[in-house]
Amino acid sequence: MLTRSGCCLCSGLAKRLQALLPPQTLQLMDVDQEPLLQQRFGLLVPLLVVGSDPFQDPILTRVPPRLKGLALERWLEKQLSQLARANQG
Repeated sequence: MLTRSGCCLCSGLAKRLQALLPPQTLQLMDVDQEPLLQQRFGLLVPLLVVGSDPFQDPILTRVPPRLKGLALERWLEKQLSQLARANQG
């Protein structure tokens, strides 16, 4: 997850993702610690990267900030399903 220190949207999304069952494993990448990340994604955080390289791996559209629980889980499933279909075609 692309994040930045002090970002309430970022910390809120991380908490909501970790509250899902099973809890989601997150690797947090602070965009302000890496100039190239800051330049490309600076004000767009939080963003979920499907993989570990935000320059090569897919990035999901921004998670609506009010989604939580089952609604967040369904949103994630939909996004990942669309990504999988796009990669097949």
